[in-house]
Amino acid sequence: MIVATAGHIDHGKTTLVRALTGVDTDRLPEEKVRGISIDIGFAYWPVDGAGVVGFVDVPGHERFVRNMLAGVCGIDYVILVVAADDGVMPQTIEHLNIVDLLQVNRGMAVVTKIDRVTRERALEVTESVKRLIAATGLAGADVLDVSAVTGEGMDSLRERLRAAAAAKVQRDVEGRHFRFAIDRAFTIPGSGPVVTGTVFTGTVTSGDQLAVSPTELRVRIRAIQQYGQTAKRAVAGERCALNVAGAEVGELSRGNWIVAPELASATQRIDVRVQVLASEVHPLKHWTPVHVHLGTANVTARLAMRRGEAIMPGFSAQARLFLDRPMFTLHGDRFILRDQSATRTVGGGMVFDPFPPVTRRGSSVQRATRNALENADPRAALNALLAVSPGGVNVDWFEKIYNLTPARTAETMRDAKAVFVGKHPRTALPQAVVSALRDNVLASVATFHRQSPQATGAAVGDLHREIAPDLAAKAFLTVLREMADKRAIEITGSSVCAPRHVTTANPVDEDLWRRIRPALENAGFAVPPLRDLAAATAVDENSLRDFVHRKSRTGELVRVSGSTFYPRATLARLAAIAQVTAMHAASNQFSAAQFRDAASIGRGLAIEILECLDRLGITQRVGDCRKILKPFEPILGPASPQPGQTSSLMQTTATRLPRA
Repeated sequence: MIVATAGHIDHGKTTLVRALTGVDTDRLPEEKVRGISIDIGFAYWPVDGAGVVGFVDVPGHERFVRNMLAGVCGIDYVILVVAADDGVMPQTIEHLNIVDLLQVNRGMAVVTKIDRVTRERALEVTESVKRLIAATGLAGADVLDVSAVTGEGMDSLRERLRAAAAAKVQRDVEGRHFRFAIDRAFTIPGSGPVVTGTVFTGTVTSGDQLAVSPTELRVRIRAIQQYGQTAKRAVAGERCALNVAGAEVGELSRGNWIVAPELASATQRIDVRVQVLASEVHPLKHWTPVHVHLGTANVTARLAMRRGEAIMPGFSAQARLFLDRPMFTLHGDRFILRDQSATRTVGGGMVFDPFPPVTRRGSSVQRATRNALENADPRAALNALLAVSPGGVNVDWFEKIYNLTPARTAETMRDAKAVFVGKHPRTALPQAVVSALRDNVLASVATFHRQSPQATGAAVGDLHREIAPDLAAKAFLTVLREMADKRAIEITGSSVCAPRHVTTANPVDEDLWRRIRPALENAGFAVPPLRDLAAATAVDENSLRDFVHRKSRTGELVRVSGSTFYPRATLARLAAIAQVTAMHAASNQFSAAQFRDAASIGRGLAIEILECLDRLGITQRVGDCRKILKPFEPILGPASPQPGQTSSLMQTTATRLPRA
């Protein structure tokens, strides 16, 4: 458990930690001379049965609130310290506001220096502290009277800390990538750069390859130390020191993070919910300059809302922060806002989208998306997003902002009854929506075929616009391809049709086929070109051209040349002749002249037919000859040379080519 002190300067925070742990957290020479804490200090207290309690002692002077803010990030528990002689002071209130805005709801208040005041004064201060915390997340917390000098009340304080440590809620270790906020960086001779800080999520072990954010510098963890001892690993909710390789100490500083490489991207635009302190006099207006304290970082920014809008004191609202330099943050991170001069805390809040879209924020879908992202639980957030995202949810973005491992994402998807559609980016849609989308595709394709029976199929773009205009084109095409893999549809180029759809299976085309089929079949091997075929059958040439191209898709006709289409059976007989010719040729290779003579056709037509057989993969050209590459029957169907032609083929090929 990590415990931070909070309170006004000279109220005994450091003395209290020293009395609990025996460690003086004032380490800087200036702190020793001046007798005040300037920077955050650290101490550890082993607790039987409850591990180790780590103390973060923060400075109480108003000039060092930025250091205090770096110290209270990622803590589990707070001790609000109020001196009995001074009572509640300005930094008491500001520190309490800060821990409340950070939603640190576990803790207690301690009234110190009771050895310096009367019992009545101590009681008076105790009651004032109870009233002070009543309106915060610490409402109802214990308020103890102690003296670190005489020891009065210290045993009660220790017992409450032991109980709190034993009851500590475990942070996310599994299912989240590693995140570590740096609060100190220094060099140890012989070891190199060392950083200290708090593990926010995940686990780190020696040898891990990680990244520094926002610089995205890649580093390796050489060693881990906890409580002055070498450790094998550190997990969420623990403080540790990391010995880093791959970076110079100047490249590691307070405000940086060490994270899993998957998370390294930084941002300068974040969507947030902002809570303005009730004690503020003025509202926060659009484009107000502020200091943003998040993790251990301090970045100046502008607060953006709709023009004319403002957040009144005591109220909260959604807003966008435009940061003056890149910052690393993820969903759920708490932050503090201070005024432009960094002298006063004005509010704070939570990040709900660290990578919002650049587009205007006024659409209903965007408003619904922002509302959905205010869910802390990723399962609830995904369900809400699916309900308001007709185009689906970008899973890559969702997984990153919620810091989910792939296994945790898959589990979240199952809980939401969602499925992946597309890969780059992955898009999530409810299973029911995808099922309905598939049904709509089938219905639209069927309607298209009824209305346009001669068309190859419905255009993919038209289907997309008709059925799912909000879904990304790549995701829609993925759905179509999955349907095609299951043979629910067929995709030809940019068209979608029903399985085994025949564009010529309609009365008009069937009548046309009855008119031209005899002419094609009776022509033998000398099939006429389209112009002559149109004249012979009294058919419009353009209509005929369209028809034979569509008929060729069924396989009943095969295009041999640009304007000549052969019945498949006729081309199969020619392929059989080529096969017999090869069987009786030297090295099973035959020339175009040999094929011409065997088929009794002209040389030009023989070459066109052989080139067609090459395209079909039945023959292959080898120099000036050809060889049979594969059987023709699976492609064109069974056939044999015409009766009486086999003997002539034997004679034609009797003169063999010289062996290669």
